[in-house]
Amino acid sequence: MERENNPQIIGEYVCLKTRMSAGDAHYAGELVEGAHIVTAWGDVGTELAIRLFGDESLFVGYSEVRYTAPVFAGDWMEYGGYIEKVGNTSFTCKFFAYKWMKDSKDENGNVINGSGAEMINPPELCAYGTGTLMVAKHLQRPEFGDPKFAADAKAAGAKAFA
Repeated sequence: MERENNPQIIGEYVCLKTRMSAGDAHYAGELVEGAHIVTAWGDVGTELAIRLFGDESLFVGYSEVRYTAPVFAGDWMEYGGYIEKVGNTSFTCKFFAYKWMKDSKDENGNVINGSGAEMINPPELCAYGTGTLMVAKHLQRPEFGDPKFAADAKAAGAKAFA
């Protein structure tokens, strides 16, 4: 996976896992809309910001979002990301959405035995993106963040940690 053995990571890869419910489905065939992935990445970005600056941050925007596979109700997803670059008040993150498990369905689209599920090995990449977040200088509190994130940012020459 993208997160493994990546020397560009500042801090650590962080993720959240969740199962898509019937309530998450937005389109026919129980398809989940792509905006759901972007919303989850917002939570990943918030964790990264807290671990770096001790503040939740504001999302500035995405420079790239690509969808590579559909997500359906019943899929188990991992939304993750890492910090790639840190400036004075902003930082750039790489985000990923992987499908880890899914409902086992028969030829008619019914879940096998009403509760059948299966692992996806390797996990399927459903989306990736690049986003920028920021924390105003007066709100930065890295002493309340993760020391590994601060050390890596400083080693990478980040102005905020000079």
